[in-house]
Amino acid sequence: MSLKNHNSMDGKISGVIITYNEEKNIRRCIESVQGVVDEIIVVDSHSTDKTVDICRSLGVKVVLQSFLGYVEQKNFALEQAQFNYVLSLDADEALSEDLKNAILEQKYKLTFDAYRFNRLNNFYGKWLKHGQWYPDRKTRLWNKNLAKWGGTNPHDRVMLPPNANIKIIEEDILHYSYYEVKDHVDQINKFAKVYAWAAYQEGRKSHVIWHIVLSPIFKFVKRYIFKLGFLDGYYGFVACYNAAILNYYKYIYLRELNKKEGN
Repeated sequence: MSLKNHNSMDGKISGVIITYNEEKNIRRCIESVQGVVDEIIVVDSHSTDKTVDICRSLGVKVVLQSFLGYVEQKNFALEQAQFNYVLSLDADEALSEDLKNAILEQKYKLTFDAYRFNRLNNFYGKWLKHGQWYPDRKTRLWNKNLAKWGGTNPHDRVMLPPNANIKIIEEDILHYSYYEVKDHVDQINKFAKVYAWAAYQEGRKSHVIWHIVLSPIFKFVKRYIFKLGFLDGYYGFVACYNAAILNYYKYIYLRELNKKEGN
């Protein structure tokens, strides 16, 4: 089903963001979509920092909702949007000026089912252009009547129908992923546990040789060598290494869960 003849509600777009303790990022994210979207809704998981205060000072609607899981929380946020087309960003993302202009050019002729943008990742202050980190295309604007969030937590993705009419816009979402090493290490541990639990609930198994030994090695070699991560220098090496470590830990945690059940 394509929406070429669908009423886009006169080019209205809802902006939705989920947050938890994002005082470092949320102002930049919100200000980047102001003037592009027609409402901004932040679904917050009861932050203990200044996130909610910052949101309210910027005049956005805040909905408090205990965390349901990454996929579930983002789908809850979609339900709060009043317009058909939704621009969904993570709190540590922001629209570049060129992307803002590109979306505004499309806004009153939203004839595609979904719009996909490049994502430029900032890693410890360095913009990564290789190692599978770029263009890192993401669907971030789409008709909510056609698609919802899916995937395995924490790796959420927009699940579009096979015949969806998608437009790729070659401009950048700016992703301020990690400010320092500690942020990344903490996130690796957190995401590995979330993935392991979700995979365990789906009945997946962790195999020592393939998942724990070989998978991290293949991940590093693919990103650092074949995807040219070495061209990003020291930070390219660290990013590729940490991507491999994430693979290692998520399957270690999954194996521990399997063992508890005698598997």
